[in-house]
Amino acid sequence: MNIKKTATAIVGVVTAAGVATTGKKIMDKTFCPVCSVKKALNKIILSEKYSEPYSNGAALTPPMGWSSWNLFRNKINETLIMEIADAMEKSGLKDAGYTYVNIDDCWQGSQRDADGKLRCDKINFPSGIRSLVNYVNKKGMKLGIYSSNGTLTCEDYPASLRNERIDAETFAEWGIEYFKYDFCHNVAIPEEAPKVISISFAENGSDDVKKYNAIDLKLKGLARIVKDDSVDGGCYVDGLSSRNGSFTVEYECDKGGAYILNVDFRKHGKDEKFLMITVNGEDEYHLYFPGTKGWTPEGKAQTDIILKDGLNFIEFSNPVGSKMDSTAIQYKLMGRELKRATEKFAQENKTEEKPIVYSICEWGLNKPWQWGAQAGNLWRTTPDIKPMWASVLGIYEHNVRLSKYACKGGWNDPDMLEVGNGELTIDENKAHFSLWCMMAAPLILGNDVRKFIKADGTVDTENKIYSILTNKAMIAVNQDSLGVQCKRIKFGFVDILAKPLADNKVALCVFNKGNKKITEVFSISKLSNLSFLNLPAKEKYDVYDIWDDKRIEQVKVIHAECEKHAVKEAGRNLALL
Repeated sequence: MNIKKTATAIVGVVTAAGVATTGKKIMDKTFCPVCSVKKALNKIILSEKYSEPYSNGAALTPPMGWSSWNLFRNKINETLIMEIADAMEKSGLKDAGYTYVNIDDCWQGSQRDADGKLRCDKINFPSGIRSLVNYVNKKGMKLGIYSSNGTLTCEDYPASLRNERIDAETFAEWGIEYFKYDFCHNVAIPEEAPKVISISFAENGSDDVKKYNAIDLKLKGLARIVKDDSVDGGCYVDGLSSRNGSFTVEYECDKGGAYILNVDFRKHGKDEKFLMITVNGEDEYHLYFPGTKGWTPEGKAQTDIILKDGLNFIEFSNPVGSKMDSTAIQYKLMGRELKRATEKFAQENKTEEKPIVYSICEWGLNKPWQWGAQAGNLWRTTPDIKPMWASVLGIYEHNVRLSKYACKGGWNDPDMLEVGNGELTIDENKAHFSLWCMMAAPLILGNDVRKFIKADGTVDTENKIYSILTNKAMIAVNQDSLGVQCKRIKFGFVDILAKPLADNKVALCVFNKGNKKITEVFSISKLSNLSFLNLPAKEKYDVYDIWDDKRIEQVKVIHAECEKHAVKEAGRNLALL
């Protein structure tokens, strides 16, 4: 079949018998070969293209803090969170940069309140989340919270899918400043669009309705008019599914403000349908249509929209061609709602806006590195980390390849730190922390930081895990103002990573993945030939061995001795980790 000819044939009005009113012969109205080919291709790609960065002014360096999940799981309460905040302040973790105290799953009550808002478990969090925010804020830190992009959270508590606006406003009212958005119980946006009979606009509270029938709409792509005498107006718009087509309306408003948008549609099929309404190329509204048969052929769906004074351009489409599209659109929606909510709260209460760091956590299933920078501040690139070397190594191997996607305010997230958990050796803990710092990853602790405080109330500075997590030079590599993730410049049993730093400095990591001690010899001059580093060419360089806290003046070659599962790292002109 000639697809190009087929696409031409379906322009015009199609009758139920599958014959255009122009007399052109076309296929049955329920089958579109071009649509089918596009839909098949869309299944494996990101159809929706994004360009504008998220830009909420937060997380300009990788966020640092603590999370309840890795160690405590569902065994959390407000006393634990306050004790953790106390320990972070007393131990100096806060001063080292760990400022977020994040409550993960299981903080919620089992039901929303009478107004539809999320509420906390009143047994384990009797004072409420707002009170906990105040407690943490007084210590100079910030509280984070959790929900899921699904019908329930991962532990089966109320979640935020299709409750994005009310939940974002709730978090803003509470003063939340970090939000982790998981992916359990997700329901994808339908790829199928409704068959649109007409659309209508009316200002809220007004009976003055402006109606556009299908024949009045400006069609794009493979959208087409189908004749159907059983519906009002005698026809409807079809061909909107899976990004195949769209239609636009130009609506002149005497007065901008809140309007009701009504969409009349031809009932068909038991599956839910979806339309995205884009107003003036900026604001997006999601409208879902129930799968129904009903007694009558027509149904309607309504939503509130905001229109401006004068002429408004409104587009109707279904941009979902794949699961990746659905996921990106859903996460992007929550990001917009978080920004809108914090701005609204600040304006209404005449306070300084507190942006919410937005952590996308869909486990890397839908390539969030391709769209995450336009949706949020950080995005999980892998499944959950475990406190074992195989997990740390596997996550590193995937995340290290994604350096080109990281940027200031938008970070690849290889998951929280397991430093101090499980049976990782000291060298493995040190390597784990070093690799996350080199990859410009968020540094979210998952261990029991209360153990850093001795019985007499003093800090256990001899604790080896504490020493790793508070290494100032190592943290400086992670928090460097350039905001660039390292690149792997040598691959094998021994990897060499290089990370550009401010002031034309470089961090270099020699990472022994093998099970035997090695000595790696590396000529520093090779780094000056790598354009992404901007290291000036010199005969010799000053080197600072971060973990050994040792300076080496004017050297040409690095001799790095590494135990198994260990790193050597350096800084100054060169930072050898």
